[in-house]
Amino acid sequence: MQVRIRLFAGLRERAGAAELELELPEGAIVADALERMRALTDGVPVVMAINQEYADADATLHSGDEVALIPPISGGAVGALHARLTTEPLTLDPLVERVRDPRAGAVVTFLGVTREVAELEYEAYREMAEHQMAEIVARAVERHGLCAAAVEHRVGTVPLSEASVAIAVSAPHRAEAYAGSREIIDEIKARVPIWKKEEGEWVRGMSPRL
Repeated sequence: MQVRIRLFAGLRERAGAAELELELPEGAIVADALERMRALTDGVPVVMAINQEYADADATLHSGDEVALIPPISGGAVGALHARLTTEPLTLDPLVERVRDPRAGAVVTFLGVTREVAELEYEAYREMAEHQMAEIVARAVERHGLCAAAVEHRVGTVPLSEASVAIAVSAPHRAEAYAGSREIIDEIKARVPIWKKEEGEWVRGMSPRL
């Protein structure tokens, strides 16, 4: 059977391509595919995603699957939940408007900005990244009783002092708003397949939590 392998960041540069076709026997599992790709991933801890969902090593593969090799990651819809990637500069005002709610007594915002270097370059597995971001926002809203939450992450080149990620949340009380905002940024850094390049080198991060 044949599966399509998608590559990102340093792995894409190593392979010289963003996609590869991999021939595997019927009944192959994720661990089999990882073993076949070992020459490419040497020295890089990776996990796999099957059809935009993180997968354990014993997950079965099927012909036609889209399989993404996820190296360590650098750490939408209108309404109560909003999550998207964009190449445009980020500003907080539109996100604050999205989370306005008559029940809210607190609105907390967060900007993560480029520091100390002239620019950072961000790359993402877009389809999976937006899906994961939306799930993170939904969990934070439910767990902390938020009124609404919105997050946007920039991809492409982000110059010094410009924002790479923007978050706004609203809640009845400030404690819940702060906690929800903190959870969203922490989970994005831990789970979402977004990579950054600094001064020509992909920043070493951590393997995403499954």
